[in-house]
Amino acid sequence: YMKIYRKRRTLYILLVLSAILFLVMGIYYRFVIKGANFGPAKEMEKPDSLLMKYMSLIEQEKYEEMYDMTVMAKQKDTSDKDVEMQRFIERNQKIYQGISAKNIEISDVLTEENEDGVTVVYLLKMDTVAGEISFQNEADFEKIDGHYYLLWDDHMIFPELDSSTNVSVKWSAAKRGEIYDRKGRMLAGKGTASSVGIVPGKLENRKKSLKKIADLLEMKSDDIDKKLSAKWVKDDSFVPVATLPKIMESDLLKYEPEKGVLQEKERQDHLLEIAGVMIIDTEIRTYPMKEAAAHLIGYVQGVTAEDLEKHDGEGYRSTSVLGRTGMEGLFEKELKGEDGCSICIVDEDGKVQSELATKFREDGENIQLTIDKDLQGLLYEEFRDDRGCSVALDPKTGEVLALVSTPSYDNNLFISGLSGEKWDQLNNDDDKPLYNRFRGVWCPGSTFKPVIASIGLDRGCLDPKKDYGSEGLSWQKDESWGGYQVTTLHTYSPVNVKNALVYSDNIFFAKAALKIGAGNLEQSLQEIGFGEEIPFEISMTKSSYSGTDKIETEIGLADTGYGQGQVLINPLHLVCIYTAFLNHGNMLKPFLLFDEGREPEIWIEQAFLEDSVKEVMEGLEGVVNEEGGTGYYAHRLNRDLAGKTGTAELKGSKEDKNGTEIGWFSIFTTGEEEKPVLILSMVEDVKGEGGSGYVVRKDTEVLRKYFMLMDS
Repeated sequence: YMKIYRKRRTLYILLVLSAILFLVMGIYYRFVIKGANFGPAKEMEKPDSLLMKYMSLIEQEKYEEMYDMTVMAKQKDTSDKDVEMQRFIERNQKIYQGISAKNIEISDVLTEENEDGVTVVYLLKMDTVAGEISFQNEADFEKIDGHYYLLWDDHMIFPELDSSTNVSVKWSAAKRGEIYDRKGRMLAGKGTASSVGIVPGKLENRKKSLKKIADLLEMKSDDIDKKLSAKWVKDDSFVPVATLPKIMESDLLKYEPEKGVLQEKERQDHLLEIAGVMIIDTEIRTYPMKEAAAHLIGYVQGVTAEDLEKHDGEGYRSTSVLGRTGMEGLFEKELKGEDGCSICIVDEDGKVQSELATKFREDGENIQLTIDKDLQGLLYEEFRDDRGCSVALDPKTGEVLALVSTPSYDNNLFISGLSGEKWDQLNNDDDKPLYNRFRGVWCPGSTFKPVIASIGLDRGCLDPKKDYGSEGLSWQKDESWGGYQVTTLHTYSPVNVKNALVYSDNIFFAKAALKIGAGNLEQSLQEIGFGEEIPFEISMTKSSYSGTDKIETEIGLADTGYGQGQVLINPLHLVCIYTAFLNHGNMLKPFLLFDEGREPEIWIEQAFLEDSVKEVMEGLEGVVNEEGGTGYYAHRLNRDLAGKTGTAELKGSKEDKNGTEIGWFSIFTTGEEEKPVLILSMVEDVKGEGGSGYVVRKDTEVLRKYFMLMDS
């Protein structure tokens, strides 16, 4: 019995061990040989579905995941796999990113089984930098261990591509449009500069030479050294390091060459004395008027990484430029054009084998402005050393003839390269040469009096025939004003609307504002554009009559009457108001884009009543043509002129003796001139310079020269 028991126990143990062995072998096969898969068996993914997934990974730039779906990834041993994977990633990444492949779509899919696996025929469409590309292609899939893997080769990217050919993207840069004045004279366009470069192999005593070059170019030696250390640089390469102004022979042959030209010539001569330095001509964007129109025209600069991200899909490349300020920025879309591009298959020698897509170049549009280059230049030259601005327009059409801000800067510096030292100098200058003053708002002083006169006449608060009597040189409404008084500079008789304008009587217009009343004045100012955007191509600061939504005090109302208080006005807005005095009370809309056949447009119809305008015009003509008028210096026997002076005091208090004075002068033709003109100039500080008389003298000189040019 014991022997039988032992035999049965041994048999039982063998059976259990055999069962365990078979179970272990089954688990090993299932989870190691075939791969672990807990839960229900996974359904094998079909080739057409795998192809869709593969293509979707391209736009996600998941190239390693794409590689994992290939036969190569499954079959290569570890030593070869890393090399093959790197080649795969670099090949796909370089091509797809190089052509900016987007919106990849697969359609018309057909699946065909064969001895080796499955072939998927499909139609692929994608957007690229050169436009849409579409082609029919095939993808072969092989089954390995119950799963399909892609048999990848180069034709998967493009059917014509193989391992010996490449994809080339060729660009044709669009020509940026040029900017012209009303007579077709260039304000921004193609120019020539001097490109300073270094031939590394010809440098002698590299460290010492680079230090000398850096000093002359106002650069850092390390920055130049980095450019010379670029991978593409060889001993005989010309490596550009800076762009300088082109020295014209004609500038040197002048009777008295400009100091700046001579200094630049001397600098370039010293550079050429250094072995290895060359200076060649290069094409650049140029601004012939330089400082005279810098705030108006603006400048372009090379795009940054932030620009490319912000303007993604708008056709910008790392070599593109972007308008930063002025007309260059305002009309960037029109000026920039569209670069041409072609995507080709090329052989090892770069010879084109086939063309996949082409987008033809579209050059930028030229922009013609209403600006008169002569008047722009004359105003700048006269006011170049002052902190101020000038606006000029044709008061019969609304065409803006000049927009000047002083002091200014040379916008060409942003093209040739602005040193950190020069940038700091411009930014830290107390005169703020980068600040665009004609876009701001300023206290108008007495140039505001014609506005108050017109509103008072319109509302019946002023009688043009009445003599209101003299109050002397100082006045206050009553004792409630305490020690505050309104002062004026002249006494005259009779004290009527016309003479109040001629002699610029502060007291008369303070009283007029009180008669009009705060609510009525606020309403009338709103009706002529206060608090409103000026309908103009350039965004201007809105004019305002108070720091809040109303004129707060009675004294503030009186001060507003003669252009003080809290009233602030944009210079372009003020000249638009003045156009009403020449257009039967209608305010014209200003514009900057030249169109010879364009009809004048009314911005605000009947800003003032026509009868009121006639009365005000008598006063404005008297300002210039009567000997006692504040603008009589501008009087001319051969021109019919009118205008208004203005001085605004900027003080912390009435007792403040250190405040500044803003000087204004508006002058315009009133006759039947073929070329009418209205000029308004403002200088920030005329205290000690003769007040508004300082501006009158300068504008008179501008007009004298301008009339000579028109008459010649």
